Amino acid sequence: MKQNSKSRYNPHIHNRQSRRLKGYDYSQPGSYFITFCTQNRECLFGEIINGQMHLNDIGKMIETEWLNLKTRFTNIELHAYVIMPDHFHGIIEITDRESSEGAPLVGAPSEDSPTAVEGAPTRDAPSTAADTPIPKKKTVGDMVGAFKSITTVNYIRGVNELGWPTFDGRLWERNYYERAIRNCRAFQNISRYIINNPAKWEANQFCDKRKSRKDVRPG
Repeated sequence: MKQNSKSRYNPHIHNRQSRRLKGYDYSQPGSYFITFCTQNRECLFGEIINGQMHLNDIGKMIETEWLNLKTRFTNIELHAYVIMPDHFHGIIEITDRESSEGAPLVGAPSEDSPTAVEGAPTRDAPSTAADTPIPKKKTVGDMVGAFKSITTVNYIRGVNELGWPTFDGRLWERNYYERAIRNCRAFQNISRYIINNPAKWEANQFCDKRKSRKDVRPG
């Protein structure tokens, strides 16, 4: 498969060093906007037709496992999400079920904080060693890591048993992006962005082609 220009490694863009807020507890209640992409931005999950995403069997598997996260992590709620041909957007909320007040939208320092970060590329949570105590609270990274691992295993099974196309090295890019949602207005804006993402796909593809006439998307 050919790799288009937007997926080629650029050390100024694809910085694998974590930029998470030091000392911040990513297991605390709050809502987070997350994005992760397929390796090399391969279009594997379906296609956009007339502004609507049509999932293939792989995309349907991805959707099923995303919804199944609620059975694996009992303290989360899943909000708006979209599976695109080569990436995923979603809002995941960590709730505080032991609190009678419920979970706030804000899961980050205040906007006045000089260390606040709107969005940052983040690595999946590392696997816990056998001799390391398992933390009581799961972080966003734990949830994303579990989702990526489960979908990768299912995809490999599909390759072996159903003839799904192979992927190059790994299914998902190593990093993912997360953004703490600080208020209701931001939550609504991000939700609209997610829902409208398929309608903007063709326009974005047109812009990409204008930037690089050499781009060739796999047929």
